[in-house]
Amino acid sequence: MTGVLSIVLLFGLAVALIIYSILPQRQTRHDALKRRLAGRRTVDDSVLIRDKAKATARERLVKKAAPMLSRIIMPVSDEEQSQLRMKLTSAGFRQRQAQTVFLASKSVCLVLGLIAGAAVGPSFGYDVKGTFAIMVFAGGVGFVAPGFWLGSTIKSRQTKIRRGLPDILDLLVVSVESGLALDAALKRVGEEMATVHPECSEEFRIANMETQMGIPRGESLENLARRAQIDEIRSLVSVISQAERFGTSVAKALRNQGDAMRTKRRQQAEEKAQKTAVKLMIPLVLFIFPAMGVVLAGPAAIRVMEAFGKG
Repeated sequence: MTGVLSIVLLFGLAVALIIYSILPQRQTRHDALKRRLAGRRTVDDSVLIRDKAKATARERLVKKAAPMLSRIIMPVSDEEQSQLRMKLTSAGFRQRQAQTVFLASKSVCLVLGLIAGAAVGPSFGYDVKGTFAIMVFAGGVGFVAPGFWLGSTIKSRQTKIRRGLPDILDLLVVSVESGLALDAALKRVGEEMATVHPECSEEFRIANMETQMGIPRGESLENLARRAQIDEIRSLVSVISQAERFGTSVAKALRNQGDAMRTKRRQQAEEKAQKTAVKLMIPLVLFIFPAMGVVLAGPAAIRVMEAFGKG
């Protein structure tokens, strides 16, 4: 039984390593981009050609394997597919094969969960029914795990965008007040904030590119709010639209919106600070108070027990 368990675990590890090896490495691409921007190369041309060939081979393997694995759980209706694409876009995955790779990952995690359940059940002495129940549970956990990861990625990206919005608005106000048009100001903000707030910069650059392609500015900003799914972005888009519609000062409206966002961020920080005292009660009661009780009351309890024992 131990030999079978080892074989199953090694097989699962091999599958996980293969999947990890075929996935594109974002850090490698990021480092290459930084080297190109700096105008230097830290590796030889042969190494770059070899890495490019490996990346091309991985991409080909992903393109061939992902559609077959994603076909099992592909959403049937167009509405479900559009919702999944919107979630992936909100998480920052805008590649053409992002939906296919995500669905394929769910299939792979499902299979790995079933294999893990089949290996764990007999090793703990369960019968066929117990092993089958463990397989179903592990497979279900593996099936829903990519969804939870996607939701966590969306929330993390939204938090980063929300934190960078006040700085974005300040630079936008300065650009508009200095004489730039709103489109030029949005373009300038997207370029200048790329290193400080890359998530906000990416969203604003996409909106600017949509405007340059002929999409009306209001529609491109609405697409921005739809992708980000943040209340602050929606309010910013509505403020800009109303300012342009009624002919009021866009710079003044943006300044007021920036002040409101900073006030809201400060209130959220104060709210979290007030919640800290309540959250500290659980570790205090479970871990610190018992230890303090043992230290303070322990010697007295020992003396009382000794006194009663002598009596």
